[in-house]
Amino acid sequence: MNKTALVTGGAGGIGSAVCRRLAADGYFVWVGYAHSAGKAEALAAEISGKAVGFDVANVEAVRSAVEAITKESGAPDVLVNNAGVSEIDLFTSISQSAADRIMSVDLVGTLNCSRAVLPAMISRKSGNIVNISSMWGQVGASCEVDYSAAKAGIIGFTKALAKEVAPSGIRVNCVSPGFIMTEMNSRFTAEELEAIRDEIPLGIFGEPKHVADAVAFLVSGQAEFITGQVLAVNGGMVI
Repeated sequence: MNKTALVTGGAGGIGSAVCRRLAADGYFVWVGYAHSAGKAEALAAEISGKAVGFDVANVEAVRSAVEAITKESGAPDVLVNNAGVSEIDLFTSISQSAADRIMSVDLVGTLNCSRAVLPAMISRKSGNIVNISSMWGQVGASCEVDYSAAKAGIIGFTKALAKEVAPSGIRVNCVSPGFIMTEMNSRFTAEELEAIRDEIPLGIFGEPKHVADAVAFLVSGQAEFITGQVLAVNGGMVI
């Protein structure tokens, strides 16, 4: 029987690449989504997985989704906490609702989903959780202060949880992407993109598959002695 993976934010640029890679590696993948039902369903059909809609910020919705997944295909062996939102604005100008949403989805949502899958992982003494942070969680970004704080929180959460659940055979790691070419970055002009490229030592933009490759490595047997770590996928932009 195939192992089961749940990827939140699975219909997005990075999430869909992660879903495809895990499916290629033999996992039965649940494509988690909050709003992109059509994209999630199409991706699930493509990879012979299933789509599941829920808001990671809603504890009860998370619990219900994990219960449904467990009933149909078994408790998740892998959880990839990829769901996230962001907004570019001054810290003193961003609306309270937007700031609250960033924290509740990016950070609290990561905690909610992890808390929901852990009992089964602890019971069977195995499991992998990979959290998707950001290079801004490592060094901070002007005009993305709330986002940076949430992503920094994910890094701290990763390190702490890894220590707590390691005796149960569960590994918890973090991938910290740099500038990845996704639909989210379509807002940049050609001139702005070239300026960003100049700041990347490798001189190329990251692609969703680069993050997916990192996730696939961390949940594989090749990483069996790795936990509590932050794997930066940023072309050398942040070291």
